Order: sequence, then structure tokens, then C-alpha cells
Amino acid sequence: MKLSVVIVNYNVKYYLEQCLLSLRKATIGIDAEVYVVDNHSSDESENYIRDKFPEVRFIASDHNLGFARANNLAIRQSKGEYVLLLNPDTILAEQTLRQAISFLDEHEKAGALGVCQLKTDGSPANESRRGLPTPMTAFYKMVGLCERYPQSHRFAHYYLSYLPWNVSSQIEVISGACFFVKRRVFEQIGLVDEDFFMYGEDIDLSYRILKAGYQNWYIPSRILHYKGESTQKSSFRYVHVFYQAMLIFIRKHYGHKSLLFSIPIKLAIYFKASVTLVKIQLERIRKMLGFSPRKASFTPYYIFIGSNESIMTCKEIATKHALGAEFHVGDAESLPRGHQSLVVPTDRLVYIVYDVGAYSYENIFDIFGEKTSPLVHMGTFDARTRLVITGEEVLK
Repeated sequence: MKLSVVIVNYNVKYYLEQCLLSLRKATIGIDAEVYVVDNHSSDESENYIRDKFPEVRFIASDHNLGFARANNLAIRQSKGEYVLLLNPDTILAEQTLRQAISFLDEHEKAGALGVCQLKTDGSPANESRRGLPTPMTAFYKMVGLCERYPQSHRFAHYYLSYLPWNVSSQIEVISGACFFVKRRVFEQIGLVDEDFFMYGEDIDLSYRILKAGYQNWYIPSRILHYKGESTQKSSFRYVHVFYQAMLIFIRKHYGHKSLLFSIPIKLAIYFKASVTLVKIQLERIRKMLGFSPRKASFTPYYIFIGSNESIMTCKEIATKHALGAEFHVGDAESLPRGHQSLVVPTDRLVYIVYDVGAYSYENIFDIFGEKTSPLVHMGTFDARTRLVITGEEVLK
């Protein structure tokens, strides 16, 4: 067995379905197995996925194990030479797995690798490549120097933003959203640390891989990551879990440092968490008092591109949901530049919904890569599921 893919799911069955459909295409010709561990979802994920994907090894937990424990449950059962930890709210380009496997085959010292995660506007996500959050690196990030000086090797080390996106590079931290690991590395250093319920486990795993003498790599192969469809990042629980994970990492790997060295970063973490909680509470109060910012000017507009049959279905969905929309019949041959050949509104949020039967994921990523805009985001339509999926919603 060459590859074992492990996906932890929690209440995102439609995004998971889309991820698994992309995996079917990406694993053609690869000796691979796929595990889905469901963390006690309440959206009937188990029945929905079992019926549609009989080839997937589905593990249903009767309670929420957390991200680390759920991954370990499947890793222990898996057989692949390489293990891929993958988020359910992702789409893989058709060649991503082959390119990753080829790289790991050719680089003996590589213990793990990550890929280029695209945001829904087509731009690369900073989380694709990171440096270790040493106390000073974390401090520069939290006080804003990382963002202010993105080309500085000192201040911007957290996101390694001075590295080129189109070149493979050694990095320090790989994102848990798409984390390839050689099995022999797991056998040497142990599995994902279960002290981390969610968040931080990828940083810890990356650091342990480096400490064992292996290299971590970034390669410019692509996936789309909706970034947290399964996480409510405006919740108090998110803030607690996220910053608690940071403290666990600091205690585990920098606890031996002097108090003068570790106390400032701990105070910075507590301060950042407190500020975030205050912002969340203030926003809730504003909404209760009716002071939420108006969103009328950002009412989304949809541009659907696909086959005749798919466009007919998309028109039905658009009518059902009263969407402002336009429709274009085309595919990768007749309209190779997709929406880049069309006049796209620039004064509002626009979703470009591509028929994945008319365009490959590679095609869609290439088209968005030509030109990106913070107001233009990708969506997909699949005739097999009859669903329109964007980073914000699922329409059917």
C-alpha cells in the first residue's frame, strides 16, 4: 500500500463528499486507502457517506475524540507507506497526490511535506508554509511585525512569506489541513500528540519531525481549502481551544527556558486571547442593539459556467434561492480562460461557480491563478450531487 488518507469529519457532510469525489480522481493509478473518522456528527454524515463511498473505511465515534485522537485511531489501522492527514473542507487538484508521492520517493531526508493551499479567491494561504513559533517569532506575529514586514527573514519567519510560492522549499511547520508523513517517521517519533484537542498538533508534529533529523518541505502542488467550515471561529470555545493549544506547545517545547524568556510570550498569548474574546462579545452586543454593519452592498452575485445540462440545473437552484446570477455554457476547451474571458462585476462579492464535469480542478485553479480579487471567489457545481458549494454555503 503506497498511501493512506485520513480525514476527520465533524458536521460537514457536503464538503466531505466533495473532498472524497476529488480524492477519487486524484488516487486513480495509486495504491491507496481512505479512512474517514467521524467525530460524532449530528448531520447524519455516516449514512450519507457510507452509501455514496463504499470504498471508504468509515469509523464512527460515539463522542468527539478531538482532531489528534481521531487521526491516530485511523493511522493505527492504516497500511500505507505514506500517510496523508487531510481536512474534509478541501479539494485536491488531480495531480497533487502523485506529485507529493514522487517528491517523497525522491527525497530520502524528507520526513513530511505540505502543499500550496488556495483560498477561495485563488490566492495562496499563508498557512501553507510556516516557521516554528519560537517565543520571539510568535511575539513578532502577535504584535503585527510579521504582517508589516512580509519580506523580512527576521520578522516574517512565522509565515515564511519571503519564500517564493512556485518553488519547493524546506520549511519548519506543515499545516494539518494537508500533511503528508512517511510512516517510518511516525514509527520513530510517535503519532499525533493527543494533549492537543484541536489546533497546535500540526506545529508539534512538525517540530518533532525536525528534532528527529528529518526535513519538512513545501511543494507548489495545489489544493483548495475552505479554511474551517467545520469550525466556528467567532465562538468563545474556539478562542479557548486555540490559545490553550499555543500554551501547551510553549510548555512542552520551551518549558525548560528561563522564566524571563517564557513569561513574556505567555503573557502575550493571554493578552491576545483576552482581546479576541472582548471583540467577539462587543460584536454580539452590536448585533443585539441592531448596529451590525449593513451587508446589502455585498449581496453576492453568481456566475455559473458549465455544460448545457448543468446550467439548466443551476438555473433551477438560482431561481429557488432568488440569486442574482448569469449563466454561460462552456468547458475547458470552448472557454479555456473561464470567467477571465467574461466581464465580472467589481462592485460586489461574486461567486464563479464552475461545473466540475466541464472543468478539472486543475483547470479551475489555473484560471483563478491568472488574476485574483478579494471580491471574486470560486464555487463548484457537480451534476452527481446537484449541489452548488462555496466557502459560505451549500445550495441545492
